[in-house]
Amino acid sequence: MFDIRAIRENPDHFRDAWNRRASGLGDKVDDILAHDTALRQAITDKQEAESARNAKSKLVGKAKASGDEAEFEKLRTEVAAAKETIEAAGEQEAAARAALDEFLLGLPNLPLPDVPEGEDEEANVEQKKEGTPTALSFAPKDHADLGEALGLMDFEAAAKMSGSRFVVLRGGLSRLERALANYMLDVQTGEHGYRETSPPFLVRSEAMVGTGQLPKFGEDSFETTDGMWLIATSEISLTNTVRDSILEAEFLPRRMTAHTPCFRSEAGSAGRDTKGMIRLHQFNKVELVSIVKDEAEGLEELERMTRCAETILERLELPYRRMLLCAGDMGFGARKTYDLEVWLPSQETYREISSCSYCGDFQARRMNARWRPAPGSDNPKPKPEFVHTLNGSGLAVGRTLVAVLENYQREDGSIAVPAVLRPYMGGLEVIEA
Repeated sequence: MFDIRAIRENPDHFRDAWNRRASGLGDKVDDILAHDTALRQAITDKQEAESARNAKSKLVGKAKASGDEAEFEKLRTEVAAAKETIEAAGEQEAAARAALDEFLLGLPNLPLPDVPEGEDEEANVEQKKEGTPTALSFAPKDHADLGEALGLMDFEAAAKMSGSRFVVLRGGLSRLERALANYMLDVQTGEHGYRETSPPFLVRSEAMVGTGQLPKFGEDSFETTDGMWLIATSEISLTNTVRDSILEAEFLPRRMTAHTPCFRSEAGSAGRDTKGMIRLHQFNKVELVSIVKDEAEGLEELERMTRCAETILERLELPYRRMLLCAGDMGFGARKTYDLEVWLPSQETYREISSCSYCGDFQARRMNARWRPAPGSDNPKPKPEFVHTLNGSGLAVGRTLVAVLENYQREDGSIAVPAVLRPYMGGLEVIEA
């Protein structure tokens, strides 16, 4: 959501920023200003009619008291007409406001100036690489082939009950997935100061609007028959814990983490990653969410959050790289995003495993989430301001499992367990058939 006054005062800034997202998107500014003009005119008409009604209502009584029946009837007719004008202007105001909100809710966040230009992932900029891509002395197998050969990954059984893009994990792989999530949570809570949270997996439409999944991306999520939504990420639940709130300055930044299932329809990914666990309808993720005061604090938090995610990859000894996303490849609500991509030997390439984004006050305006600055001598009663929000994967558990299987595979098809996970696996060092 955006401040309409800011668009009104500096339309070219918004036009240029949206054009960085997608060519021609900035033309929406003209539509916004037209709806804004219509809304303000309806408000003015309503106020003028209310003023006229109030003034003439006072005269009606005087005319009645004086016995001037003609003047009384004339004023009463004018008051009735004013009421009709008020009702009509009110309907026009509601329609104009709804149209304006629809436009504003459907437009993505503005990229920060240091975000690279570009339309898609080809324009993303590599920031760094950590670790050397795994070089195996044998032909690497795909994670799905490894899991099925072990008898611990079953896509066929999942398809019988749920269809494609689901999986059943068993035995050592099921435990390894749980070990990964527990390890991530322990690091993020014990070392990085995130507060573990267990949020709802079903939310109302207002929560989806708040974080930007609605109204534009409804087809990417699953809606229940009673209008609830399965979360596509626990960012939705965690961020909405501060909706319609005013937070005190001393309680910021607020850092939260959650391990939850996530549900995505993958509506726009037909034909992509149809084999294996890269792109499922249901997967697990450890999410990181931060609530901060302003942009300066938010950009510092983005660097911190990204490092928190990178720490997991480094301790698992998985090669990865950090990418700064271009304006055209960022998520809807982001102003700046880093993607972490892990090396997959079977594909001989890096694949996304975490995305960390700074959203500014974009989500806060949609949720009415604010904070109250501390009083000062120059401002004893400061007005609440919108918080700034961040979210990131710390990490996507299923994709981390994929990366471990592929990078730790052995020639006989068994999987070595990363050293940091062995305490979570009861000391197990190798997963075998």
